[in-house]
Amino acid sequence: MTGRILIVDDVEINLKLLEARLHAEYFEAVPARDGPEALRICAGGGVDLVILDVMMPGMDGYEVCRRLKSDPRSAHIPIILLTALDLPSDRVKGLEAGADDFLTKPFRDLQLFARVKSLLRLKFLTDELRIRAQTTAALIGTDDVLGDIGNGGRHGRVIVVDDSADGGARVARLLASEHECSALPDAPSVTDAAAADLIVIALSSPRHDPLRLCSQLRSNEQTRQVPILLIGEASDESRIAKALELGANDYLLKPIDRNELLARARTQIKRRRFDEGLRRSLQTTIELATSDALTGLQNRRFLDAHLPVAIDRARSESRPLSLLIADIDHFKRINDTHGHDAGDAVLREFAKRVRADLRASDLACRMGGEEFVMVMPDTEAADAARIAERLRETICEEGFAIGATRIRVTVSIGLAIFDAASDNPQTLLKRADRALYAAKQDGRNRVVRLAA
Repeated sequence: MTGRILIVDDVEINLKLLEARLHAEYFEAVPARDGPEALRICAGGGVDLVILDVMMPGMDGYEVCRRLKSDPRSAHIPIILLTALDLPSDRVKGLEAGADDFLTKPFRDLQLFARVKSLLRLKFLTDELRIRAQTTAALIGTDDVLGDIGNGGRHGRVIVVDDSADGGARVARLLASEHECSALPDAPSVTDAAAADLIVIALSSPRHDPLRLCSQLRSNEQTRQVPILLIGEASDESRIAKALELGANDYLLKPIDRNELLARARTQIKRRRFDEGLRRSLQTTIELATSDALTGLQNRRFLDAHLPVAIDRARSESRPLSLLIADIDHFKRINDTHGHDAGDAVLREFAKRVRADLRASDLACRMGGEEFVMVMPDTEAADAARIAERLRETICEEGFAIGATRIRVTVSIGLAIFDAASDNPQTLLKRADRALYAAKQDGRNRVVRLAA
């Protein structure tokens, strides 16, 4: 794992030493000698992590941290604060300013690089989600889809895993002022763990292996994204480093300071909610990008992605596949006579009847205008012809409401049956389209099938 790391310190020798340590681990180090320079570099992009000294003249590290986290261009960049101050209140102040972690000088390489690698891993995951969400937003022409997601790290569901006599209960009591907590002596079930916003694991447990629990949580798809906060002793340093490599997100050393515990829990829960919000946003934008806004059916973009997959499956598994193209007859006349609002109402009702007539495994798409495509896997020619005829009758025999009146609407349908020896998505669509044209030429309101 590598990354571009910004080092911010007003002391030149500190910059050089830290830069050398990072280069030795194959990271790219970028130096900045004060807060304003750090803000300019981060605003320019390309920074994966910031290592920031607290004690600097003019603008101290806390203020730099606050400004970075308040700027949308840099809010996602993880920050490690470095200081010679060792009071819990100093750590809490840094965490509340938005820092992701806090190291006290002097620190060893093991402490530093375990933190750096853990934060970079999380940052790269979040970056991928952000990029996908923004790309999909650009695809559908909407504004920033990320919005104000993920704000707030309170009122979370926290599980504390500690089998000592009162350790887990004490941690749960400390967290209970801000969260819904439960203390367990053993590993939680997958269902409970997946529903949690944070899992706190004590490294001192003799009844189970905390490192194996970290590994199990990260290897299970349902719990992979749940943040893990470790609680250990100063003597647990090597185990903590290993746990961070396995995917734990943060750690806290005893004796536990209540404010620091709450601050670290808020940080992890806030990130969890941010990433969950990104995933929901991504799912929403994908649905918007692949759905037709008027009818709620899938659109041409989705069909273009889905049809090759359906054909590959039909060919590889020797399964039948049928495809219909339906076109509402004289649709322009409906618009011209009754207005475009009436035309839209007809399209919506037509889509509703199509959905009611098809199976859950079938795919209905609006190609554009008044043309619709239905992909029917595992459907033989005779069955496809019956479905097409039933749909034609459903459209023809039941009028469409236009205000207080009902009008007669008909549909022409072209049917094509997949031929594994010769068909691809283009030829299958083209044959169905030719069949549709033949239905129109033959007088409309009919189903036509053309042989391969």
